[in-house]
Amino acid sequence: MPLNRRKFLKRSAATGAGVALTGAAAAPAARAASGVPSGGRRKRYSLTVMGTTDLHGHVFNWDYFKDAEYADKAGNAQGLARISTLVKQVRQEKGHCNTLLLDAGDTIQGTPLAYYYAKVDPITAEDGPVHPMAQAMNAIGYDAVALGNHEFNYGIETLRAFEAQCRFPLLGANALDAKTSKPAFPPYVIKKFRVRGAPPVRVAVLGLTNPGIAIWDKAYVQGRLTFPGLEEQAAKWVPKLRSMGADVVVVSAHSGTSGTSSYGDQVPYVENAAANVARQVPGIDAILVGHAHVEIPELKVTNEQTGRTVVLSEPLCYAERLTLFDIELVFERGRWEVESVAASLRNSNAVADDPEITRLLSGEHAAVVAYVNQVVGEATQTLTTAEARYKDAPIIDLITTVQEDVVRAALAGTEYASLPVIAQASPFSRTSEIPAGEVTIRDLSSLYVYDNTLVAKLLTGAQVRAYLEYSAEYYVQTAADAAVDVDKLTNANNRPDYNYDYVSGLRYEIDIAQPAGSRIRNLTFGGAALDDAQQFVFAVNNYRANGGGAFPHVATAREVWSESTEIRTRIAEWVTAKKVLDPRDFASVDWKLTRNGTPVF
Repeated sequence: MPLNRRKFLKRSAATGAGVALTGAAAAPAARAASGVPSGGRRKRYSLTVMGTTDLHGHVFNWDYFKDAEYADKAGNAQGLARISTLVKQVRQEKGHCNTLLLDAGDTIQGTPLAYYYAKVDPITAEDGPVHPMAQAMNAIGYDAVALGNHEFNYGIETLRAFEAQCRFPLLGANALDAKTSKPAFPPYVIKKFRVRGAPPVRVAVLGLTNPGIAIWDKAYVQGRLTFPGLEEQAAKWVPKLRSMGADVVVVSAHSGTSGTSSYGDQVPYVENAAANVARQVPGIDAILVGHAHVEIPELKVTNEQTGRTVVLSEPLCYAERLTLFDIELVFERGRWEVESVAASLRNSNAVADDPEITRLLSGEHAAVVAYVNQVVGEATQTLTTAEARYKDAPIIDLITTVQEDVVRAALAGTEYASLPVIAQASPFSRTSEIPAGEVTIRDLSSLYVYDNTLVAKLLTGAQVRAYLEYSAEYYVQTAADAAVDVDKLTNANNRPDYNYDYVSGLRYEIDIAQPAGSRIRNLTFGGAALDDAQQFVFAVNNYRANGGGAFPHVATAREVWSESTEIRTRIAEWVTAKKVLDPRDFASVDWKLTRNGTPVF
């Protein structure tokens, strides 16, 4: 089946402007109760707003890393093909003209499918393909999508190419042009829903994205875009939308509800601010929540100024759930008023793939399956991340070795060539495995699941020590005589696995019997105690280099080199060049967990 090549679709809005859409005419018989009742009773209207978030390139219920149908212990199913079936069901139940379909961002990054159409067969190329996510979401009939932080991972050119291929606006009220401070993307969309015998119901959707973009994708956005806080921009735009006649205001926010941030004090804004927006900004009826990858069927937040309830919902990521906001309105005193909002979730595992989406994108899917199954080398033994959270695993040493080699080669002949190179890497996945025998691109991609690139920074020995202490906060303090349960040993204070780092080139112990901040023991370099004044070149991924995880010193450290090639690609190149993946070429025992000097394992 031939792939769909680029057919740029008409943009639904000019950059920086809102978008006004008009809904269909009167509701069908199935929703007759939503029209004007007889006998002079109050006019009512029922609206259903559907929402997804954090799709991350999932079109089908397929695990490209395992080359098989996706399956997990909970029985979840993934992909827009399933969402399409659910959406059709809801539209049949409620009446197509009484529904709205939104997404809260992180759309074009996260699977080999998404990577393939950003880097291998890029949508930015002349006569390039139409992105599979644009094709699927156009076919399903999305009305608007908020920008997520991962939309910027491949640069603004790729994002703009994707935007041009979409038949719906990409919203970002707090994504501003750095020079003019005006919105660089449409801030909102307004849709009118007609009701017989009454004025139309006007529904405004405000899109908000994550201020962390300024950190995580600094290389792409610095000097070009700024990202103020969600609360600030919502307070600016919601009154405008109400003054424009909006009867209902829905926010699609790529921001969680916890009120926390993972970037420390580098940005004076809250990362997970959706509940703050509900509390602080009057005039909002519902918020579709994204970014946090958690399932929230319904969360009710009371606005501090009005006392009104704002309903929030976050569907599970990867198209595993669909949120439904059922909004009831009544026409009183010459205007529509929201009477109630209720949120619920529908599960993608309850339906089959929509054959329309399967037919549309089977060619693209097949191309990516062929790509990820290319053989690039041979492994002498099986390598796995199963114990990598608490034991120094050779498979993570592969990452640090590749990073060290790339940085050393890049700095050869420079003033930094004589400095020792060390590297960080995280145990991203608990299930990644490179089997003995043939090694494919999908094996290596499962090891490094993010599209991070490589940066070289200058750190002192003292700064490296502080970095390691911060990383060691990942472990739960465990007394020397206590039983060790590996399932409860990590993720202290909800620290995710990707915010725990190995650091290569050093030797050290992590004493988990000690309190956080005093756990690093016997830290040596070259067989001697680490000199706090020693300078190192630190090979680090761009997420960490820009402050992701709020590790100390690294974000402000001097940068001596960086590149745009993904670390995943560098690993594939390294294995391809070696032809044989042998742990003797990269594995080393750099660290171990102890309790009062006694090894835990």
